[in-house]
Amino acid sequence: MAVKIRATRIGRHKDPFFRIVVADSRSARDGRYIEQIGYFDPAKDLKEAVIDEELALKWLAQGATPSDRIRSMFRAKGINAKAVEAKKGNK
Repeated sequence: MAVKIRATRIGRHKDPFFRIVVADSRSARDGRYIEQIGYFDPAKDLKEAVIDEELALKWLAQGATPSDRIRSMFRAKGINAKAVEAKKGNK
């Protein structure tokens, strides 16, 4: 099963709000997901996103692929660097 970390849209018409979820890549954007690891408001800065760092690192270690937007969010929060560091430590 190919697992992705991506955003699923919630919120009202013209007032989006997104959850950051871990989902099977074959499921619909707003469909079923495995686990919610955070949320963010696109009207605010990406650095203000709320992400459970431990869960994000756990899923990255298991091979989950983040979408482009989520990858940039992880980079802004420093989660990408920690994931790379953890991978180097395991080798």
